[in-house]
Amino acid sequence: MSVTRYRAEVALPARAELGEGPTWDSGTRSLLWVDIVAGKVHRFRPDLGTDAAAETGTSVGSVGLRAGGGLVLSLADGLALASAGQVHAALPTDARPPAPGGRHAGTVLGYERIPGLEIEGEKVRFNEGKADPEGRFLAGTMHWEEREPIGSLYQLGPDGQASTLLDGITVANGLDFTDDRRTMYYIDSAAGGVDAFDRDPETGRLSGRRRVAGVRAGGGTPDGMTLDADGCLWVAVWGGGEVRRFSPDGRLIGVVEVPARQVTSAAFGGERLDELFITTARIGQSQRELAAQPRAGDLFWLRPGVAGRPWPRFAG
Repeated sequence: MSVTRYRAEVALPARAELGEGPTWDSGTRSLLWVDIVAGKVHRFRPDLGTDAAAETGTSVGSVGLRAGGGLVLSLADGLALASAGQVHAALPTDARPPAPGGRHAGTVLGYERIPGLEIEGEKVRFNEGKADPEGRFLAGTMHWEEREPIGSLYQLGPDGQASTLLDGITVANGLDFTDDRRTMYYIDSAAGGVDAFDRDPETGRLSGRRRVAGVRAGGGTPDGMTLDADGCLWVAVWGGGEVRRFSPDGRLIGVVEVPARQVTSAAFGGERLDELFITTARIGQSQRELAAQPRAGDLFWLRPGVAGRPWPRFAG
């Protein structure tokens, strides 16, 4: 089977240090995304060309939409909830476009930490997270230096109780679920590929781990991921300047070329969920490397000819 080639365009000149976690909010027609090391949550309105940012006071690995409005956040050393009012105050949906070449000034996002979940913050931090189809929120931790398998994947229930689904993770990254809710795809970046698990929809428990797609063979490291309506996987490739599309059985069937080496994640959005948004990073690169890729850290966009799926929301 031939490999379809795509090319992404700049949607927003974000210049993020570590852009991540794109999440489409259909209710506000906006893309939420984070700059992890800057500790900021962003709201990008493609129709208005606006990007509002709010500070969290700590690194922030991901956000998830809440069913009643607001956000669930994976912070450096814990999880937190922001109400609809707190989010609207910090990230208004009707902000006017900034002056040409300008950006909206940041504000502070209020939130309440979820008690009872303690991690060794000097060794690991939270990274990727996403709501599952049943309304739970999954978030993983990673070794700060990305070398030791001491991270975990946690599951937060709507009642605020957290449990551990996986241990032995080095760099917790992309995850998503099949439409029948019985398979979860998962990426530990240090493992070099995408794994699949059988899952129990009632409890979220995982079993039967197996490799679905390898990524390092083509250069780069797997990072964030999303599934489309055909069940295919779109995997961001850190260091490869690409998002790769794999069939459910792991065949490479598409490649999105991104003019930034450090591609971090991808998510479908837009009114018909037929637009793919891609986050990238500048972190850790020399001035010479950045000069060769002036679009590093920007937010990218394309219409790949396939749609995504409605976003699950955290029920808590």
